Amino acid sequence: MTVPVIAIDGPSASGKGTVAALVASRLGFHYLDSGALYRLTALYARLDEIELDDEEALAEAALTLPVEFRDSQVWLAGEDVSEEIRAEVIGMGASKIAALPAVRAALLERQRAFRQAPGLVTDGRDMGSVVFPDATLKIFLTASAEERADRRYKQLINKGESANLQQILDDIEARDARDAARPVAPLRQEPDAKRLDTTELTVDQAVETVLGWYQSLVVSGK
Repeated sequence: MTVPVIAIDGPSASGKGTVAALVASRLGFHYLDSGALYRLTALYARLDEIELDDEEALAEAALTLPVEFRDSQVWLAGEDVSEEIRAEVIGMGASKIAALPAVRAALLERQRAFRQAPGLVTDGRDMGSVVFPDATLKIFLTASAEERADRRYKQLINKGESANLQQILDDIEARDARDAARPVAPLRQEPDAKRLDTTELTVDQAVETVLGWYQSLVVSGK
């Protein structure tokens, strides 16, 4: 039997990673944060002084990244970089290199290798359209730009970091526009994906919605 995949796509700061990880935990499935691979490539480029428009060098880095996902942490060359890859500058860099066809091609098979029994929950921007087009369940998880900016702002403040709400909103809107306009695997809702707007939902409500949709498919045998 084909290993089931729940593909959750959506814009930056929509909460798709949190929801995906919790759904994976509830189902006992593997979890892939596809965005982490792009963030890791951006971090590696920054550390190795690779320009973000050097497509060939970035693709080579993506192919050979010494990365591990273990203990809910992300490791690069034996170092825990879980916090470093969440920095705003790394996120913006990841968005830029994600528009490069060679980088996306380099990471494609690495992502598909995470599809292992008993199942996989993955989040990103092209999980249901490109990486796992035969996913059992495809979800486009989103929220208003204002709500996403507010969540990110509170997250940074709670971590003791300084933050400017308007700047965060501007960055999110700029990234949305860039992700939607890129020529390769643009951010969009696929025709066969269910839309989940979490603007007015709690994390638990979003998780229960996804689980309900998946269980309905299992019961119906689809």
